[in-house]
Amino acid sequence: MEINKESLDQIFLQARTHRSFFKEAVSDEMLHHLYDVLRMGPTSANCCPARLVFVKSDAARAKLIPCLDKGNVEKVQSAPVTAIIAHDMEFYEKLPKISPHGDVRSYFVGKPKLIEETAFRNGSLQGAYLIIAARALGLDCGPMSGFDNAKLDAAFLAGTAWKSNFICNLGHGDSSKIFPRQPRLEFDEACKIL
Repeated sequence: MEINKESLDQIFLQARTHRSFFKEAVSDEMLHHLYDVLRMGPTSANCCPARLVFVKSDAARAKLIPCLDKGNVEKVQSAPVTAIIAHDMEFYEKLPKISPHGDVRSYFVGKPKLIEETAFRNGSLQGAYLIIAARALGLDCGPMSGFDNAKLDAAFLAGTAWKSNFICNLGHGDSSKIFPRQPRLEFDEACKIL
């Protein structure tokens, strides 16, 4: 059953990337709810490699700012939360728990190229689910690149097998500060039916 137009508008058709946010807080309960929704999106072999760090405190934000390109500093400073979307290069160690119907872990052990491809691809999918889920729950998003991955990983992910992919500001966006919507490719420019 297709969802209603208002829902499509909220999640995709009218949703926008926000660069500036109101100071309205995003509760820890909302972040738990967000994760509970996004974790249900499909990944190959239910591998679920995404790992999230929600930067909320002033101290954490102060660690994040030096990792950013200059053009992203003000965006992050305005957001109540910045999510670091990472992927776990040892995700396969959790497979006995989350994919228990066979020895899926053994498919990955000792195969670094397969591990890297699977972690990045599926972690990226889960990052997209975060954006969709956040919008569905009434939050606005500002996903971005424009940071030093190595510096960010050293500041936030040291001692883990996690690697950062992208970051996403979360909160209630100031619609007066968004740019006009940019064009998208038409179906025939981006798709083929064979």
